[in-house]
Amino acid sequence: MSIDIQQPKPYDLVSNTIMIGGVAGGAFEASFNYRITEGHDEVIGPFMAGDGIGGHGQFQLAVDVSGAAFTLDRVFVEVFHTSPKDGSELDKVVVPVVLGPQIVPGYTAYLEHVVQSGETLWGIANQHYGSGSLYHRLVAANPHTITNPNVIHPGDIVRVPRA
Repeated sequence: MSIDIQQPKPYDLVSNTIMIGGVAGGAFEASFNYRITEGHDEVIGPFMAGDGIGGHGQFQLAVDVSGAAFTLDRVFVEVFHTSPKDGSELDKVVVPVVLGPQIVPGYTAYLEHVVQSGETLWGIANQHYGSGSLYHRLVAANPHTITNPNVIHPGDIVRVPRA
Protein backbone atom coordinates (compact mmCIF):
# COMPACT_ATOMS: atom_id res chain seq x y z
CA MET A 1 0.00 0.00 0.00
CA SER A 2 1.19 3.48 -0.64
CA ILE A 3 -0.18 6.95 -0.01
CA ASP A 4 1.15 10.16 -1.55
CA ILE A 5 -0.57 13.34 -0.35
CA GLN A 6 0.03 16.09 -2.91
CA GLN A 7 -2.43 18.56 -1.42
CA PRO A 8 -2.24 20.19 1.06
CA LYS A 9 1.49 20.81 1.37
CA PRO A 10 3.06 21.12 4.83
CA TYR A 11 2.08 24.38 6.54
CA ASP A 12 -0.39 25.43 3.83
CA LEU A 13 -2.86 28.01 5.10
CA VAL A 14 -6.29 26.37 4.72
CA SER A 15 -9.92 27.32 5.25
CA ASN A 16 -12.79 25.42 6.88
CA THR A 17 -12.96 23.29 3.74
CA ILE A 18 -9.70 21.40 3.49
CA MET A 19 -8.90 19.93 0.10
CA ILE A 20 -7.00 16.64 0.30
CA GLY A 21 -5.64 15.12 -2.88
CA GLY A 22 -3.04 12.66 -4.01
CA VAL A 23 -2.46 9.11 -5.18
CA ALA A 24 -3.05 5.93 -3.20
CA GLY A 25 -3.50 2.24 -3.80
CA GLY A 26 -1.77 -1.08 -3.83
CA ALA A 27 -4.47 -3.08 -2.09
CA PHE A 28 -7.37 -5.28 -3.06
CA GLU A 29 -9.89 -3.31 -1.02
CA ALA A 30 -8.40 0.14 -1.85
CA SER A 31 -10.20 1.60 1.18
CA PHE A 32 -8.53 4.45 3.06
CA ASN A 33 -9.33 6.84 5.89
CA TYR A 34 -8.63 10.49 6.62
CA ARG A 35 -8.47 12.27 9.93
CA ILE A 36 -8.06 15.99 10.59
CA THR A 37 -7.09 16.62 14.18
CA GLU A 38 -5.31 18.96 16.54
CA GLY A 39 -5.41 16.74 19.59
CA HIS A 40 -8.67 18.02 21.06
CA ASP A 41 -11.16 17.25 18.30
CA GLU A 42 -11.12 15.46 14.98
CA VAL A 43 -13.00 15.03 11.72
CA ILE A 44 -12.75 11.55 10.19
CA GLY A 45 -14.04 9.65 7.20
CA PRO A 46 -13.38 6.91 4.64
CA PHE A 47 -12.63 7.13 0.91
CA MET A 48 -11.69 4.82 -1.93
CA ALA A 49 -8.60 5.06 -4.12
CA GLY A 50 -6.97 2.72 -6.60
CA ASP A 51 -8.73 0.16 -8.73
CA GLY A 52 -9.58 -2.46 -6.10
CA ILE A 53 -7.11 -5.02 -7.51
CA GLY A 54 -3.83 -3.48 -6.40
CA GLY A 55 -3.50 -0.53 -8.75
CA HIS A 56 -3.01 3.08 -7.73
CA GLY A 57 -5.40 5.94 -8.43
CA GLN A 58 -5.89 9.60 -7.71
CA PHE A 59 -8.14 10.84 -4.93
CA GLN A 60 -9.49 14.26 -4.05
CA LEU A 61 -11.64 15.12 -1.05
CA ALA A 62 -13.20 18.33 0.22
CA VAL A 63 -13.48 17.98 4.00
CA ASP A 64 -15.64 20.46 5.92
CA VAL A 65 -14.16 21.08 9.37
CA SER A 66 -16.36 24.05 10.31
CA GLY A 67 -18.27 21.95 12.87
CA ALA A 68 -15.13 20.81 14.70
CA ALA A 69 -14.29 22.35 18.06
CA PHE A 70 -10.67 23.00 17.17
CA THR A 71 -8.87 25.18 19.69
CA LEU A 72 -5.48 25.43 17.95
CA ASP A 73 -4.48 27.00 14.65
CA ARG A 74 -2.27 24.04 13.70
CA VAL A 75 -4.09 20.91 12.59
CA PHE A 76 -2.87 17.67 11.10
CA VAL A 77 -4.21 15.97 8.00
CA GLU A 78 -3.71 12.21 8.32
CA VAL A 79 -4.35 9.61 5.62
CA PHE A 80 -4.00 5.88 6.28
CA HIS A 81 -5.50 2.48 5.71
CA THR A 82 -6.66 0.14 8.45
CA SER A 83 -5.30 -3.33 8.99
CA PRO A 84 -7.99 -5.99 8.50
CA LYS A 85 -6.15 -8.14 11.06
CA ASP A 86 -6.04 -5.86 14.09
CA GLY A 87 -7.50 -2.47 13.09
CA SER A 88 -4.14 -0.69 13.36
CA GLU A 89 -3.43 2.33 11.17
CA LEU A 90 -0.96 1.50 8.42
CA ASP A 91 1.17 3.61 6.05
CA LYS A 92 -0.07 6.78 7.76
CA VAL A 93 0.96 10.06 6.14
CA VAL A 94 0.66 13.20 8.30
CA VAL A 95 0.69 16.75 6.92
CA PRO A 96 0.61 19.73 9.32
CA VAL A 97 -1.46 22.69 8.07
CA VAL A 98 -2.44 26.10 9.44
CA LEU A 99 -6.18 26.64 9.95
CA GLY A 100 -6.93 30.19 8.81
CA PRO A 101 -10.30 30.55 10.63
CA GLN A 102 -8.50 30.04 13.96
CA ILE A 103 -6.24 33.00 13.13
CA VAL A 104 -8.74 35.41 11.53
CA PRO A 105 -12.45 34.88 12.15
CA GLY A 106 -14.19 34.57 8.79
CA TYR A 107 -10.93 33.65 7.02
CA THR A 108 -11.31 33.27 3.25
CA ALA A 109 -7.86 33.80 1.69
CA TYR A 110 -4.46 35.37 2.24
CA LEU A 111 -2.37 38.06 0.63
CA GLU A 112 1.37 37.75 0.12
CA HIS A 113 3.39 40.65 1.51
CA VAL A 114 7.02 40.97 0.43
CA VAL A 115 9.01 42.35 3.37
CA GLN A 116 10.85 45.59 2.58
CA SER A 117 13.95 46.88 4.36
CA GLY A 118 13.04 48.43 7.73
CA GLU A 119 9.63 46.76 8.04
CA THR A 120 8.47 45.00 11.21
CA LEU A 121 5.64 42.59 11.84
CA TRP A 122 3.99 45.29 13.94
CA GLY A 123 4.07 47.65 10.95
CA ILE A 124 2.82 45.02 8.51
CA ALA A 125 -0.05 44.12 10.86
CA ASN A 126 -0.89 47.81 11.26
CA GLN A 127 -0.93 48.23 7.47
CA HIS A 128 -3.17 45.22 6.82
CA TYR A 129 -5.31 44.99 9.96
CA GLY A 130 -5.28 48.56 11.27
CA SER A 131 -3.54 47.50 14.48
CA GLY A 132 0.06 46.47 15.05
CA SER A 133 -1.00 44.46 18.08
CA LEU A 134 -2.44 41.85 15.68
CA TYR A 135 1.05 40.86 14.52
CA HIS A 136 0.49 37.45 16.19
CA ARG A 137 -1.80 36.60 13.26
CA LEU A 138 1.19 36.90 10.94
CA VAL A 139 3.35 34.75 13.20
CA ALA A 140 0.68 32.02 13.37
CA ALA A 141 0.08 32.04 9.60
CA ASN A 142 3.78 31.76 8.73
CA PRO A 143 5.43 29.07 10.89
CA HIS A 144 7.72 28.10 8.02
CA THR A 145 8.93 31.71 7.50
CA ILE A 146 8.73 33.41 10.90
CA THR A 147 10.64 31.46 13.53
CA ASN A 148 11.38 34.56 15.63
CA PRO A 149 8.80 37.42 15.56
CA ASN A 150 11.61 39.92 16.17
CA VAL A 151 13.49 38.89 13.03
CA ILE A 152 12.18 39.20 9.48
CA HIS A 153 14.27 39.83 6.40
CA PRO A 154 13.81 41.92 3.25
CA GLY A 155 12.47 39.66 0.54
CA ASP A 156 10.66 37.32 2.94
CA ILE A 157 7.14 36.54 1.77
CA VAL A 158 4.68 36.85 4.64
CA ARG A 159 1.16 35.42 4.25
CA VAL A 160 -1.46 37.87 5.54
CA PRO A 161 -4.72 36.02 6.37
CA ARG A 162 -7.86 37.94 5.37
CA ALA A 163 -11.54 37.66 6.18
